[in-house]
Amino acid sequence: MRRADGLFEPMCSFAALLAAARRAARGKKRRPEVARLLWNIEPEILALQAELSTGVWRPGPSRRFVIHDPKEREITAAPFRDRVVHHAVCTAVGPVLER
Repeated sequence: MRRADGLFEPMCSFAALLAAARRAARGKKRRPEVARLLWNIEPEILALQAELSTGVWRPGPSRRFVIHDPKEREITAAPFRDRVVHHAVCTAVGPVLER
């Protein structure tokens, strides 16, 4: 089994988190939660970066809602801040997993 070391620090960089926030916001910029983070993007990304690098970041509570397309389904959505982390992780780990 092969190891891929050194993925966490680049993932927690300001540039990587900023790019992840922009990717996560695609098509959702008018939603209140997304607009709030984008309005103060630099302090939010710096706070998220500090939480990740110190190990205190914890996922927030998920939001549940029901859609009716074409049948009734329950959807669970992560908070936008968590989606930024998801995008950053996928960008860092994706190339390693695709090999």
